[in-house]
Amino acid sequence: MKRFCSFAKRHAALCAAAGFAACSSTAMAHAVAGDRTFPVTLTIDDPGVGDEFDFQFGHIKNTTDDGDPININTASYEWDKLITSNLAFSVGGQYVNQNAPDGSSARGFDNTAVGLKYLAYVNPKHEFMASVGLVAELGGTGAKSIASGYSTFTPNLYFGKGFGDLPASLGYLRPFAITGQLGPHLTTANSDTGPNSLGWGVSLQYSIPYLQSQVRDLHLPEPISNLIPIVEFPMNTCTAGVCAGQTTGTINPGLIWMNRYGQFAIEAQIPVNRASGSHTGVLVQAHLYFDDIFPGSLGKPLF
Repeated sequence: MKRFCSFAKRHAALCAAAGFAACSSTAMAHAVAGDRTFPVTLTIDDPGVGDEFDFQFGHIKNTTDDGDPININTASYEWDKLITSNLAFSVGGQYVNQNAPDGSSARGFDNTAVGLKYLAYVNPKHEFMASVGLVAELGGTGAKSIASGYSTFTPNLYFGKGFGDLPASLGYLRPFAITGQLGPHLTTANSDTGPNSLGWGVSLQYSIPYLQSQVRDLHLPEPISNLIPIVEFPMNTCTAGVCAGQTTGTINPGLIWMNRYGQFAIEAQIPVNRASGSHTGVLVQAHLYFDDIFPGSLGKPLF
């Protein structure tokens, strides 16, 4: 549930800490609507709930206000635990390593994030699903050199829509799907030190497993038959303080490989404007489906 609360707000926090201008086969569970399985995306959250564990590594380069280069490496985790079949709890964190030649390097954990997410609606015929949730990043739980002292609360709306209900004449368009997330970041700080903002984003994906199973079996070999090309657009619009009205974010093209028990993914991070950065970064993901690996124990809902 953390992923979207991730880029835009975390990127802004990293920028502030660094001192530069860019402030700102198919799975059996998870996000399933009819014949559609929505994969676990990297920067905005999918619309489903499940017992899962996610690990991501990120690298991006930027420049400080003085023009000096700075490398930012991150390693993040998130554990999602089903309370009921429709309600999940999450906890996550991120270790940040900022390397700058001017001696302003810093490293440590960012604030811990906890969340609740409820799967509210599923329409199998039209491959549509929607969830609501709340993510809280707890101020003061991370390293002082990295994390903020204030907390941030983000109520979110998540949705996913597959195009499997298109007519047969448009069969090769049916593997397309979109997902999205929308939610305000509400901080406990004043507008100068912790500006409120609106997080928003969408993903566009094309499922080759769906193509093979629901449209036409092209007898594609592995790993191609398990790939989902994707483009994510995580964005953040500042709504208060000196940055009010400024939008930052990235365009993230990539590939997801998934099977019943988990998935691997890689995406580039391309800044959408100068305020978002000046260099392309990379994200790598490894994700495990506990509800399929351990269906009778660790992956079983509490109730």
